[in-house]
Amino acid sequence: MGRKPGTDNQAEGGAMGPKSDQRTGLMTASSDWTQDSEGGGLNPRDYVSSLARGLEVLRAFNRTRRKMTLSEVAAETGNTRAGARRILLTLVHEGYAVADGKLFDLTPQVLELGYSVLSSKGAWDIARPFLDHLSEEIRESVSAAVLDKFEVVYVSGTQYHRVITVGITVGARFAAHATATGRVLLAAQPAEMWPGIIQNIPLVALTDRTVTDRTEFRKILETVRDTGWSIVDQELEKGLLSIAVPLRNSFGGLVGAINVGAPTLRMSAETMIETVLPKLQQTAATISQALKH
Repeated sequence: MGRKPGTDNQAEGGAMGPKSDQRTGLMTASSDWTQDSEGGGLNPRDYVSSLARGLEVLRAFNRTRRKMTLSEVAAETGNTRAGARRILLTLVHEGYAVADGKLFDLTPQVLELGYSVLSSKGAWDIARPFLDHLSEEIRESVSAAVLDKFEVVYVSGTQYHRVITVGITVGARFAAHATATGRVLLAAQPAEMWPGIIQNIPLVALTDRTVTDRTEFRKILETVRDTGWSIVDQELEKGLLSIAVPLRNSFGGLVGAINVGAPTLRMSAETMIETVLPKLQQTAATISQALKH
């Protein structure tokens, strides 16, 4: 159950010792509510209880993985109905939630809250040596990306220099529907988010091979979800072939996707699946293990 009414500031409890985050295994810093902010603790006046309640609403949707009514949100989070209503309407206004009759649900925009931070943190520093090793082994460029709404943003990678090179710079953005990384990341979203994704994603034709039919695109995502990998043959750019797998941490949480790109002059789709995919999957598994430490 979520936060109880009247306990937002925890002022009665005095000093709070270190707490273990069960999702990461890390110890959070202790917070002494009796100290002022300059003394290293957290003064109750510095605590924004409305923000904390809003975050709890977001976590409630993550826990339940389902649409909820206003009453259910209030009960799950310990908010009053009026308080829950204000938070939900704020999330709707900011684009992080949608209201479908009596039901509320989160939108894919909530992903930006985590991925924008993740892209600058140590996960990709840990992954980089493994990406470099894979690139040297297969002699092709390797990259890593996260999802930002309906685009992928490349956050790490290594470019293998050959006469014909596929190079993607960190920070580059591409349409998720036409990339292997994008399809892997979209397919990994909770099933209840799929209708909104399929309905709202702009399926723009970037080449004459780009899939733009929504029924066909959904079938592609279902296949990617079931197999755990995606290959895109000249849908983003003519002459470009790419294959991707999801990258998860040791708790199964989605971190991003890693990708190998190659020109069609040098590699066929069949060859990529047969020779590159196993190495790409092994690299993802190795990085996942490394993220434990």
